[in-house]
Amino acid sequence: MSRVALVTGGSRGIGAAISVALKNAGYTVAANYAGNDEAAAKFSAETGIKTYKWSVAEYDACVEGIARVEADLGPVDVLVNNAGITRDAPFHKMTREQWKEVMDTNLSGLFNMTHPLWPGMRERKFGRVISISSINGQKGQFGQANYSAAKAGDIGFTKALAQEGARSGITVNVICPGYIATEMVMAVPEKVRESIISTIPVGRLGEPEDIARCVVFLASDEAGFITGSTLTANGGQYLT
Repeated sequence: MSRVALVTGGSRGIGAAISVALKNAGYTVAANYAGNDEAAAKFSAETGIKTYKWSVAEYDACVEGIARVEADLGPVDVLVNNAGITRDAPFHKMTREQWKEVMDTNLSGLFNMTHPLWPGMRERKFGRVISISSINGQKGQFGQANYSAAKAGDIGFTKALAQEGARSGITVNVICPGYIATEMVMAVPEKVRESIISTIPVGRLGEPEDIARCVVFLASDEAGFITGSTLTANGGQYLT
């Protein structure tokens, strides 16, 4: 029986590429999504990957959603914390709601998803927790005090939890993508995209599949000696 992988925010953008890549690598994949029913239905029809709706910002919803996935597919061996939102604003204009919404999804969402799965992974002596952070969690970004703080928190979460999971056969790693050619990035004016690309040494935006390949590697048995690591995938735009 193939291992089960659960990808949050897994029906669109980078998450969709991750879901498909894991399926192609032989995993049984469940893709979580929060709100876009039409996109999720289309994704399932095109890929054959089952989708499950809940908000990672709500702990009880995560517990219930994970239970549904495991009842359908079996115990989750690989968790990809990909779900994320932006609520950008200069800090002097940022509201408490904008701060809280981003923190609840982009940082607390990691706790809400990982915590219910952790006991089973420890009991089975195997697990892979892979979280998607951001270049802006490493270097910061104007107008993203909330997003940058949450994504930096994802890195700290990874480093701490990796130390707890290591002896139970659980690896915990984080990927920091740079600018990826998702719908959101491609929607900005062409001149803005060109200015972004001019700062990327490889001379192009990343593709969702670039990040998906990183996930497939970190999920594999071959990556069992890698834990607590931050994998930077940004075309050389920011070097750490």
